[in-house]
Amino acid sequence: MSRSGIFRDAGESVYNGRFTHGQEFPLKSLGFIWGIVGVLLLLCFALYRLAPLAFELADIELSVLHWAALGFSVVYMAYAEGYKGFHKGFAPRVVVRASFLGNNPRPLHILLAPLFCMGYIHATRKRQLLSIGLTLMIICFIFLARTLAQPWRGILDAGVVVGLGIGVLSICYFLALARFRPESLTMSPEVPGQIVEPEQSQQSPEAVEPVEISPP
Repeated sequence: MSRSGIFRDAGESVYNGRFTHGQEFPLKSLGFIWGIVGVLLLLCFALYRLAPLAFELADIELSVLHWAALGFSVVYMAYAEGYKGFHKGFAPRVVVRASFLGNNPRPLHILLAPLFCMGYIHATRKRQLLSIGLTLMIICFIFLARTLAQPWRGILDAGVVVGLGIGVLSICYFLALARFRPESLTMSPEVPGQIVEPEQSQQSPEAVEPVEISPP
């Protein structure tokens, strides 16, 4: 094929903001991987910044009150942030939306894949509000911790670190489910225009279609 023919075919493979079959498969892998990796990088960066402050508690003599506060912080954030926020909502939604993006690739969505997977763009209003709410909660805890002195700063950070750690592990868990048991991911991706009955919201066919990523 001539060089002009190659460029002509490449130009014809994109239209209306979507990719045709010629470019669809590699973009499935790109959108899915970039979305998941981008979200994990953001969470791991937050862990990297906060964990040292929590580990400083090992060099501080804590009173009974401090130990009680530390236990409460860890248990509460593990449940509220880690389990309720991440494991039951954010983490599976990230994987489901990454799968949706892989099966419905658009150039802008692929470029902003981490934001897409977190529900900030191309999501229902409810999903956007919930995602923003979880993010604001984490940011508020981080800024609140900065106003405190040790050991209270480390105590609060310890809870946030535990919650974020559960979030990272939850995403990895649901990623494994998407790979080996995709039928178990029955959560809706909550994209605009998707009509889902309340009692059937866990059975969206778009949400469970796995992304096939073959080796290079």
